[in-house]
Amino acid sequence: MSSTMLMIILGLAIVTYIPRMIPLVFFKSENIPASVQGVLKNVPFAILGALIFPGVLTISDNMMFGIVGAGAAFLAAYLGANLIIVVMVSVSVLSTYAYFFS
Repeated sequence: MSSTMLMIILGLAIVTYIPRMIPLVFFKSENIPASVQGVLKNVPFAILGALIFPGVLTISDNMMFGIVGAGAAFLAAYLGANLIIVVMVSVSVLSTYAYFFS
C-alpha cells in the first residue's frame, strides 16, 4: 500500500472521528435540556426524509414504487420505530409490492 493511500485513509479516519468525539467531550447528556434532546432524536428521520424525498420524485419507471416506499417509511417513523426498522419496513413493503405488482 502506498504512503499516499495510507495518508488518505488516516485523513478520512480523523475527519470521521472529530465530529463524533466533539459532542462527547463538550456536552454531558444531563446538561442538555429535554427540549433539545427531543429535537436531536428526530434528526435521523429528518435526514432520511431529505435523502429519500428527491428519489421519490425522480423515479422514471413507476412512481408508485416511490410513493409506496415513502408511505411505508413515513408510517413506520410515525409509529415510533427506530431508523433501522424504518428502512427495513420500507424495503420489505417495496419487495412485496414489486413481487405482486411488477
